[in-house]
Amino acid sequence: MTTPHAIADRYLATWNEADTARRQALIAALWSPQGRYADPLMSGQGHDGIARMIETARAQFPGLQFTPRGEPDGHGAFARFSWSLGAVGGAPVASGTDVARLDDDGRVVEVIGFLDGSVGHA
Repeated sequence: MTTPHAIADRYLATWNEADTARRQALIAALWSPQGRYADPLMSGQGHDGIARMIETARAQFPGLQFTPRGEPDGHGAFARFSWSLGAVGGAPVASGTDVARLDDDGRVVEVIGFLDGSVGHA
């Protein structure tokens, strides 16, 4: 069984992975091929679309890391977790909460992201 904590850890590790090939492998392992991501600023669909979206975000915020905030929780096929984005040991520049819908195999089918706060760009 896939726990909300495991989903959150794998999800944030994917966003934090600097190596393109490793990040693509993480996406393929975590996301359904038809997976979809949407938040107020960006969206992506399918493994390639999600990979491009994450690459764009990483380019916009070079050197910053996503870290978990609070405890992930879940209900049925959904996992909810919060995160912060910032330099290691520094103040966050953004924070958010994501809700992931999982398929029967525990792979992410859809993520809807909410921005909880932003204090500027890197």
